[in-house]
Amino acid sequence: MSSMMLVKNSAARASTGTPALQNGSGIILESLSVAYHGTTVLKPLNLRIEPGEVLALIGPSGSGKTTVLRSVAGFVTPASGRILIGGSDMTQLPPYRRGLGMVVQNYALFPHMRVEDNVAFGLRAQKQPAALIRSRVDQALASVGMSDYAARYPHQLSGGQQQRVAIARAIAVQPRVLLLDEPLSALDAQIRHNMVEEIARLHASLPELTILYVTHDQTEALTLADKIGIMKDGQLIAHGETRSLYRHPPNRFAAEFLGRANLLPATALENSPQGYTTVSCAGNVVTAWTHGVERGYHKLLCIRPQHLSLAPASERSNRLYGTLQQVHWQGELTHLTFDVGGAPLRMVATRLHAVPRPGDSLALWFEPDDAVLIEE
Repeated sequence: MSSMMLVKNSAARASTGTPALQNGSGIILESLSVAYHGTTVLKPLNLRIEPGEVLALIGPSGSGKTTVLRSVAGFVTPASGRILIGGSDMTQLPPYRRGLGMVVQNYALFPHMRVEDNVAFGLRAQKQPAALIRSRVDQALASVGMSDYAARYPHQLSGGQQQRVAIARAIAVQPRVLLLDEPLSALDAQIRHNMVEEIARLHASLPELTILYVTHDQTEALTLADKIGIMKDGQLIAHGETRSLYRHPPNRFAAEFLGRANLLPATALENSPQGYTTVSCAGNVVTAWTHGVERGYHKLLCIRPQHLSLAPASERSNRLYGTLQQVHWQGELTHLTFDVGGAPLRMVATRLHAVPRPGDSLALWFEPDDAVLIEE
């Protein structure tokens, strides 16, 4: 579905009574599943996105994240389950009656229209008064930093500028929910970084707007999202607040997909509900967070490379011993690789007063809050 058709769909809701931006903009998916030609591509999914929340869905290609977004948009018919937006069942409604805005990665601006006319298109389709259109267009362009480009044509803009216009067009009609389907994947790294900041500023100025953001880029997700959902093989395998999910992932796939992670074989030494527990790892006893564990179960101890240091930070600091294998200096960062009980362990240091040498045996320190016992 092209962006042009999406704008038409958003505009058409003016005649159907679909409300604009409001507090009732949350999304609830109840046992939502999707099948193509008899093959299930999205297994029953339960997910809640609160009004005003930014949820990033991430995962590898074919994991089902775009299927979720297209189902919410109304372009995919579920095999079962329900989609509620603002408390109303939208499962059987066409896209133009759902009160949504959507931005995809290929922009699809009208090439024969100036920027201001592209942004105004949906409002004109709604037959809004000229004064209101002018005000909304000015506001939308200002929110994405494109006010000075209103009279230009799309071919006179860079890729990043075109994507800003596409976002302005989507928000000009004041949708309840904004769907972003890998909107930055076609841009180079620096432009992507700038656009992530633009989207963050946009949401700060529109705090009631609920955003579902599909991306394969973990940095975008960590920067923008209030919560993150991780998809794999048509299932949601992890979901939670961004910082919590990063620090305490529930399983190996989530730990490795959402940033770099050291994963060391470990054994729980006590039964523990959610909270801290003692763990045997590489001949040492350490304390780590757990989502709940039974004594003796073999797990993995997950520690992020940047959470390791060569000196204790507190009286609670854990300690492992390792032999330094490699040192890679990269300006402000130094990457060190250790052998810890036969398993590799990577550390990223920002300030080393003296860089150790390969072959050195060293103590590696980390806080209990920065380690989690997870499932294989």
